[in-house]
Amino acid sequence: MSAESIGQGAGRLLRPRSVAIVGVSPEPDSIGGAVLANLERFNYGGAIHLVSRSRDAIGGRPCLPAIDELPEGVDAAVLALPQAGIVDAVASCIKRKTGAAVIFAAGFAEIGDAGRVAQDKLARAAKAGGLALQGPNCIGFVNYADGVPLTYEPVTPAQPDGPAVAIAAQSGAMASSLRAAFQAKGLAVAQAISTGNEAGLCVEDFLEFLIGESKARAIALFVEQIRQPKRFLELAARARQAAKPVVLLHPGRSARAKDSARSHTGALAGDYAVMETLLRRQAVALVETVEELIDVTEILARFPQAPVKGAAIVTNSGAFKGFALDFCESIGLDLPAPSAATVAALKKALPPFASIDNPLDVTGQLIKEPAILPRSVEPLLADSSFGSLVVAVVPGGPQQAAAKVQALLPAVAGSVKPVAVATTHDEGALPAEFIPAIRGAGLPFFRSPERALRAMARVTAYGRARAAAEISATAIKLPAAKLPGKGALAEYQSKDFLVALGFRTPRGALVRDVVQAKNLAARLGYPVALKAQSGALSHKSDAGGVILGLVDATSLVQGWEKLNAAVHKAHPRIVLDGVLVEAMAEPGIEMAVGARRDKEWGPVLMVALGGVWIEALKDIRLMPVDLDAKDIEREILSLKGAALLKGMRGKPAGDVPALVEAMLRLGALMQANPAIVEIDINPLTVYAKGKGVLVLDALIVSA
Repeated sequence: MSAESIGQGAGRLLRPRSVAIVGVSPEPDSIGGAVLANLERFNYGGAIHLVSRSRDAIGGRPCLPAIDELPEGVDAAVLALPQAGIVDAVASCIKRKTGAAVIFAAGFAEIGDAGRVAQDKLARAAKAGGLALQGPNCIGFVNYADGVPLTYEPVTPAQPDGPAVAIAAQSGAMASSLRAAFQAKGLAVAQAISTGNEAGLCVEDFLEFLIGESKARAIALFVEQIRQPKRFLELAARARQAAKPVVLLHPGRSARAKDSARSHTGALAGDYAVMETLLRRQAVALVETVEELIDVTEILARFPQAPVKGAAIVTNSGAFKGFALDFCESIGLDLPAPSAATVAALKKALPPFASIDNPLDVTGQLIKEPAILPRSVEPLLADSSFGSLVVAVVPGGPQQAAAKVQALLPAVAGSVKPVAVATTHDEGALPAEFIPAIRGAGLPFFRSPERALRAMARVTAYGRARAAAEISATAIKLPAAKLPGKGALAEYQSKDFLVALGFRTPRGALVRDVVQAKNLAARLGYPVALKAQSGALSHKSDAGGVILGLVDATSLVQGWEKLNAAVHKAHPRIVLDGVLVEAMAEPGIEMAVGARRDKEWGPVLMVALGGVWIEALKDIRLMPVDLDAKDIEREILSLKGAALLKGMRGKPAGDVPALVEAMLRLGALMQANPAIVEIDINPLTVYAKGKGVLVLDALIVSA
């Protein structure tokens, strides 16, 4: 079954012209009975076929005794059966040329090896027979847009007015919870899909369908495993081009989370850091909590034009103003200063004792004069310095709260820029009309300003990622180059390869014996370094295979003997290609740069402080291989140790442009040479500005 036919199967499943319920019974609390009740509640207009061994009819609808009695070509079959009956039911559906099947039953890959064997058998049969499977271990779906509820959860077609979102989650409980959360916030839900163990249709198939769902403004995904990473990236790019935000919560950072994913949906978590890097490049809004998944999706659904500039904050609490400055810095939400024109407008709007700043405290005068609020927010919304607005209100008593919201809403309703309203007293009582009025104006409401600000930070990051993805990278282009061999290359081979592509290394050469080493050292000039060379010796230093700072011929001979003895003691069977003799390099700022090609996601670049600092600080920046110079420099200067590159304590600034060019070359190298699995340059010495960079050690691994 091709990816194209699977995708068509998703459409046939979600928009079926005919449905069969297998294992139906009249009891309303039964699985099959609940599905039938949902279809009737939604006034489903397609044909409904019932299959029951024990009933001739249910609710006036005739029942067939077996799947084999169904007409050919039913679009979707709901298998309301225990695990033991699923394999035979799927085989019968295939015989009747059924398009798709929903499997609620658990007891497959999520329970371990035995269940995985059963699930794999099921998947093979369905694929061979052209049957698109949803599940097993799922709760089905609700297609509100087309009036199709193939789930056993009791659902009704009634929904709030306003923009709609779409949901796909591998967890049925999460799909249900997200659906309820969005509806409670006044958003409609176009689709709510539980993908379960994904023996057939996977999240990529549903995502492809949802991108084309015209009624959904944003897509919320809860995914424990992305099974087709490259396809997912392609779909993310398509969603970005269609201006349809994809918000993703993907648990799996920690080892325990990965174990949980395996036991829950049979998922095997991938490399989160690589995934995160490449998905951000396609402007997927990655979030870390369920709250963020809900909040970010809501803002993006209500405000399709995501901001690229920082936020303005309005409050009537001086204490909150100070807190917000610290909090926004910690979450990466910048708070630009208002323009001169805005400052002038605010001085007219506020009492003379008010401080004009961002965050803006409209002072306690708001209690007596609610009109201060609209007079304050209007110039902020008009100011191009700001991309969004968060209004953090201390509500006060019921009458004060009502007056504040009534004054605010006319000034912000209809804003193109995202606006969020939050209160500072958590679950404190509010007038009955307070929250409905805010949501009725099309604005998201939050019980805590922190939650609003965190969501706006994610929305802003999404807007910037989307804008950056539209800019063509100006990376260096390199031709494909022939590698000297497969597997791990020795340092001298790796360096020769890099030199041919424009990198600079210390003067030196490979020698076979100590006489050659002495002659070469004399030509290079002391001090020199000796390095044992073999593709099988990736960690030379650990084996005693690196001797530095040899100052004359006598120390060189001693170093030669010490090096060979240590290496052969550590690795008795190793045969060295020789020893690399190099002139000692001048000291500089040691960086570690490199690239790796994830077998599922593709290539990424890496930069960190070099030497031992990469392990001590664990401060690493990953980035896509096609970034331009400006974005690479931004990533480099976001490192904790970036102060070293900027110059400190009398030290000159490092040659950051040369470091950026080295990263550009690595990116071009990975794009031009698919056989390269990994490049590790550590250290790469960065000299003073204008003096360039030098590759001191390098390892290339090829497939």
